Amino acid sequence: MRIISRRSIAVAALLVVAALGANAQSAKQYEVTKPIKIEWWHALESQYAPLIERVVAEFERQNPLIDVEAIYQGSYKDLNEKLIAAHAAGVTLPAVTVANTPYIAEYGASGVCEVLDPYIKATKFDLGDFGSGLKVASSYGGKQVSLPFLISTQIMFYNKDMAKAEKIKLPETWAEMDSFMQKASKVSGGVTERYATVIPGWDQWYFETFFLNNGIAIVNKDGETTDLGAPAAIAVASKLKQWCDSKYAYWAYGKDASSVMRQNFIEGKTFSVIHTTSLYNMYATNCKFEVGMHYLPGAKTRDSEIGGCVLLIPRKNSQEVKNAGWKLLSFLTGKEVNMLWARETGYMPTRNSVTRTSEGKAFLAEKPAFKAVFDNLDHINPRIQHTAYSALSKIWMQELAKVIIEGGDVAQAMKKASILIDEALQD
Repeated sequence: MRIISRRSIAVAALLVVAALGANAQSAKQYEVTKPIKIEWWHALESQYAPLIERVVAEFERQNPLIDVEAIYQGSYKDLNEKLIAAHAAGVTLPAVTVANTPYIAEYGASGVCEVLDPYIKATKFDLGDFGSGLKVASSYGGKQVSLPFLISTQIMFYNKDMAKAEKIKLPETWAEMDSFMQKASKVSGGVTERYATVIPGWDQWYFETFFLNNGIAIVNKDGETTDLGAPAAIAVASKLKQWCDSKYAYWAYGKDASSVMRQNFIEGKTFSVIHTTSLYNMYATNCKFEVGMHYLPGAKTRDSEIGGCVLLIPRKNSQEVKNAGWKLLSFLTGKEVNMLWARETGYMPTRNSVTRTSEGKAFLAEKPAFKAVFDNLDHINPRIQHTAYSALSKIWMQELAKVIIEGGDVAQAMKKASILIDEALQD
């Protein structure tokens, strides 16, 4: 039997005490000790304003030293431009800001984000409760530079009353899309009375999965080239154009494209729309028919991508502002606030403790349409992370819109886009 001396026990005890003391000291350095006013930049539209006020008021009640001003900065794109400009100029930055998930690689590479791992460790924030895909989507270079906030995915909203009355079968596979387009649309004499669906062309995220699920690499493993000019990609783009040319669908693009698409669905002028799950409440509230949600059809795979936004702390802030920012960020990404957003909007629960428990069942009881999402949680992947992805997206979106709306040769348009994208990726 090994005999442990009293001296060894004493040394071990001292080491434990020292470790506890170090952890306490580590946590203390992130405390807020005096009154401070901070800004939270967001891109949440006016319909979310009452909920934002409630959430901020509750945070301030729990954290009386911190005064939060929530500032709407326009779209994700608008906010991105303002954040980058402020970071470059060294002027006042928000303590916390939202960011659309594709921007994280760019922000991580350029040092815009504060690395959150020390904060997470010191305050024992439960990072493990997020799904692995969400953690990857909010990290860069193996470091947590942001946290999941309002998460969505692509979905097809459809008119359940029409589907039932006309026995319209929702497409499960890419091969079934042709018959769906013909059955769900109403075209007479070259005039469309009702579209089968509307494809948002103002953001490549909405049509990107059609290409990915057909096995097309948007960014190849070399990180410097794309397969969007390959025959498989041209075939997908040609099919999208064919549906629009046949007036079964239309390509939503340009000013007010999103609002026009929404109104067309609400008025029954289109059987379905491809949009973000975050807008479920908006559709369910405004439509006089039952709104269904259908997971987008697959081909070689049947995956979707994480959408919505994450929260981050700008690196150039003072430590006092960062500490207050961490308080707000950890509150906004906590379980209680996440469930509040999920119940009152169309954003998804982000935590495993919610989606796979009785709370998740209660959520589905409130919003049964979300079963289409919950059944496919393991197929919702992080978005492509590349520092040039915003440039890639713009090129692809513009070239595809031009050939579909104005006409022309699809193969030529996709090859042109591919060349320009390769240049952007290599820059």
